[in-house]
Amino acid sequence: MVEDSEEDLQLAMRAFKKANLLNRIHVVRDGAEALDFIFCQGPYASRRIEDTPSVILLDLKLPKLDGLEVLQRIKSDPRTKIIPVVVLTSSKEHRDILASYEMGANSYIVKPVNFDGFAKAMEGLGMYWLLLNNPPKM
Repeated sequence: MVEDSEEDLQLAMRAFKKANLLNRIHVVRDGAEALDFIFCQGPYASRRIEDTPSVILLDLKLPKLDGLEVLQRIKSDPRTKIIPVVVLTSSKEHRDILASYEMGANSYIVKPVNFDGFAKAMEGLGMYWLLLNNPPKM
């Protein structure tokens, strides 16, 4: 999960717990750290790139490198382009939605503003991407 907002992160974690989604979730706080994790660089150099995430939950408004830049890098590299990426953001801007899909996002979800809506969205997202979806192996 690529999320810089502590509040949104805590809401997501509570929602996942409430939905009994016990998958391991790795959190990074900015676009640069996201790329380091995904491409096994810097502090994540010992991680194997073959151990890809089941899904990447990507905020667009991030420090250092924005989410669209992160998405473009993920989807332009043959080693990572098949990883499902769900854009999870507060932006309802048509240009952000269009750019995300043009760059290869698998889904675009606008974060609901209240906890109940957010929890329901996270439960559905987790159920589909972590339990039902069958991504190809690297």
